[in-house]
Formats: sequence, structure tokens, C-alpha cells
Amino acid sequence: MRDPEQTIGNLIDHQNASFVGSVDEEGFPEIKAMLPPRRREGIRTFYFTTNTSSMRVRRYRAHPQACLYFMDRRFFRDVMPKGTMEVLEDAWAKELIWQDGDTTCYPLGVTDPTAACCALRPMRGATIRTSGRRTSPCRGRLARSRAHRRRDARAA
Repeated sequence: MRDPEQTIGNLIDHQNASFVGSVDEEGFPEIKAMLPPRRREGIRTFYFTTNTSSMRVRRYRAHPQACLYFMDRRFFRDVMPKGTMEVLEDAWAKELIWQDGDTTCYPLGVTDPTAACCALRPMRGATIRTSGRRTSPCRGRLARSRAHRRRDARAA
């Protein structure tokens, strides 16, 4: 991988969904499918839009540990930045991610008090992994068993 940041960024930019992990009140992980990040700063910060009354906002305020998950099905590559999710309700954060059409959910516009921005900042040294093309364990066993049969047939 020549430029990991560009490779990972391209993988993220081509997704139509992102999976966001949070920790519930009992300390168990939960995953939720969301729209892709509204904005990202390289692979250092990811910005999402949400509602201030959402369950996720309550969770992130109580337990900010979070992760994102993106997968390229075609090449079976994935990336999972882990870090802390911060709930931002400042005007500058809302303006940063505001898009035309958001007034359908937030009729008061960018100043709507029910609109919020969540920002995930991966930890320094956190694993952002891309796992290259993988073969399922079943396929691997099947390929080995075929090779053994061919070898045994030649030996006989």
C-alpha cells in the first residue's frame, strides 16, 4: 500500500453505509448502520449527523468509546478506526456537515437545537486495518483436499 491514508480514504468514500459501534449501559458493544460520514479530515476525524435525542447521543455522552467499520465487498478489504466519539452541538460543527435537504429533519435549519454532529477521532496508534483478499477457511480446505486427491491419483 503506497499511501495508506489515500487507500483507506478511497475505500470509505465509495461506501453507501457505515457501521458505527458504541458501548451500551452494561458495557456491551452495539453496532448500528448509518449513512456514510458527512465529512472526514483524512483518516483523523469522521463527522456524522444525528439527532440530539437519539439513543446513540446518550450512549456517546456516557461512554465515548466507539468504532467505525467500512468494507469493500469486491476485494474483501475493510477498515475499522477506533477511538472516542464526541457529540458537537456548536454552530460551526453543524455548519460543517449541513447539506441541502437537512431542513426536512431539522426545520429550524442549521441552528435547530435537535441537530447534532458526532465526530470520531481515532486514537493515536489505533489499528486502522485493511485486510487484503481473503479466502474463507472452507474454500482453503476444499482446495487442499482437491490438491491431495490429485497428488494421490498421480501416485497411484
